[in-house]
This record gives sequence, C-alpha cells and structure tokens, in this order.
Amino acid sequence: MTPLEGLRVLDFSHALAGPYCTLLLAQYGADVYKIESPEGGDIGRGWGPPYTGEQASYFLGINAGKRGVSINLKHPEGRELCLRMVEHADVFIENFRPGTMERLGLGYAAAQARNPRIVYASISGYGQDGPARDEPAMDLILQASSGLISVTGSEDGSTARCGHSVADITSGMFALIGVLMALQARERTGVGQYVDVSMFDSMISAMASNFMNYLGTGVVPRPRGTAFASIVPYRTFPTADRDVAIAVGSEKLWTGFCAAIGHPELEQHPDYANNAARVKNRGVLEPMLARIFKERTAEEWKRRLSAVGVPCAPVRTLEEVARDPQAAARGMFPVVEHSGSGMFPVTGLPLKFDATPGRIHDGAPLLGEHTRAALSELLQLGERELDRLESERVIYRAKTASDSEA
Repeated sequence: MTPLEGLRVLDFSHALAGPYCTLLLAQYGADVYKIESPEGGDIGRGWGPPYTGEQASYFLGINAGKRGVSINLKHPEGRELCLRMVEHADVFIENFRPGTMERLGLGYAAAQARNPRIVYASISGYGQDGPARDEPAMDLILQASSGLISVTGSEDGSTARCGHSVADITSGMFALIGVLMALQARERTGVGQYVDVSMFDSMISAMASNFMNYLGTGVVPRPRGTAFASIVPYRTFPTADRDVAIAVGSEKLWTGFCAAIGHPELEQHPDYANNAARVKNRGVLEPMLARIFKERTAEEWKRRLSAVGVPCAPVRTLEEVARDPQAAARGMFPVVEHSGSGMFPVTGLPLKFDATPGRIHDGAPLLGEHTRAALSELLQLGERELDRLESERVIYRAKTASDSEA
C-alpha cells in the first residue's frame, strides 16, 4: 500500500511547477490523470533537445507515472466531460494564468458545484489577487522578482540564475503541502477548499532566513559567490585539482578544522576565535584559507576534514552524482519503461516510508495514451460513445505500438 493510494487527481497543469507537484502525488500512489489539449498538449513536451527517442527527456522525467488523457477543453462536450470527471476526483491541479480556467468553464466555482469535496489548487506567478496578479511568469522571472537573483552570483557583484528551476520546484512542493493540508481538513469538515499557491509567496517563504537577515539589520544583501553572510568559513575553495565545499558551523568544528588544515594556531587567534570574529575578519581569513587549500587535492581535504567531523564535499558534476553509490543505494535513479522510448532512467523518490512506500512504475504518457481507458473507468462510457467523441475530436487517443501490431 502506498501513502496516497485511492486518491484521484485531475492534473490540468503544464511546464514545471504543477507537473512537479503531480509527479510527487503519482510517485506516492495517487491516480493522476494528466489532462492535455489534443493540439500539442503540455508545452513541456516541446522542451528539447535532449530527447529520449522522439520524446523530450525533460517531459519524460517530470511526468512519469501519470495517465495521459487528451480532451478538447474548448468544445462544450469536452468541458462537460471534465466536469463529470471532477465528480469522481479528490484533487484538481492547474497552473495557468489567473482567470484562464474560469474562462474555460472549469474554475473552482464550477468544480465545487459538481463536487463539494474537491480540493482545487491553483499555482500562479503572483497569486489570485494583488496588483501583480495578471503578470506573466516563469521560473527565471520569479527568481528575479523574488530577490533571489540579487543574492546569487559572484563576489564582484555580478548576478546569476540559480542552476535549477528553484521557483517552479518550490511552488510545486508548497502546492503539494497545501493539497495534503486541505485533504486533512476535509477529513474533519467533509468539504474541500480552494488552495491559492503563488510562486512569489513560495519564494519569500523559502528565503525566510535571507529576508530575516535583511529585516533584522536593514542591510541589503549582495551576492557572495558560495559564501554565507553569517558563518565563516562556509563556502567553496579551489584545491590542487577541483573546488571543495566546507562548512564550519560551530566552535567545536572550528577546533577540528584548524587541526586538520595544519594550523592549530588559528583556533585561539583573537581575530578568529569565534564565529562573530571570523565573520568580521573574513576578508583576511578566507584568502589565507584559499592559499592553504591549494596545497592538496579535494579528495585529500575531504579525508582530513571528515576525520574530524567537518562537513565537506567536492563540487561534483551531475554525471558524478548519477553514478554515486549513495544515489544507487537510495534508489535515486530508477529505470522505467515508456511506450515510445523504451527503458530510461528518472529521478527517484525523495521520501522513504517503511510501511507505505511510494513507487515509480510507468513512464510518462504519450499524448492521450489513456484517454479511452480513463473515461471508461471513471465515467463508464462505452466503446460506441468513445468512438463518437474521438471522431468528433472531443477527445484524442495516441496510437501506441500495440495498436500498430493489432
């Protein structure tokens, strides 16, 4: 049994924030019906290269384990089919601009009228109200507007985008949290509710420590490369062969650190004896440490520092992480099968449960791959009715290899 077994999710989302939320729901047992337009479907299907077979690798990884349903939302019968599906669902996820689902006749009021128990989550750039409500948004834009880019970059002041789509992923995780909270509330009240998730709000909350440093001091932070404003030493340093990250977060670690780098005299030096002093004098200490770290390889430093309990790691590539024995032991790159692309690896389960583990069973769906099966299962539509809907282009079903063989 999985944690979310029996939960039915209608996934109207696209790109990354919504699909990441529903990916996690699917990985932990929910039946996720990915509803897409017959005209190309999720825009993420076109985000390549790279490709696995003929499919965008990006799309395959973010949509594994979902069931593909393709319905023309602009057709009155298509909208009615979706509302009938709502009657049998627990959760509704969408991440279009505010007002889009209402114009399609699939907003929260329409869904709630059909199913008072529905938990309806909308993910948008800036939320459903406020002066920025209607502004278009993607991850890069929210990294900028939330202040993240202003503190990300090199110490010379040049800024950089975070290397992964942190605004999308963060809002996707908050959407998951919101949905689970609303489902828990439904257990007590018997009714669902609307969950308004903003990428902007999500980033502010996720950057709580950054904002509290600013709110507590009034000092506007600047990029620090890999350094941290309130802990020293806490950054990467070049070594004889590659960069290594170190984190000396306590005075006990500072003692071991000084011994490991061969400079025990630094431990009680008045300029570095405690973290406050090290922060104040980082302009002298960090260049000194940079010279010391250049004397040995990253692997040598990892061995020395780990021996005294100092957190450290070489700065690795994604290739190295994918081949890491720890990643293998944790099942973080399982292989699944896709109808059109064969076997390929995806990212694994972030949470491990001993009694109700999650699972990764199927690859991402072809566009409309499960349309007929899903409508038959949920709405008890017969073959003749499904044939009519398909011929009138209300629904679409992808042709698979098994169809060709038949």
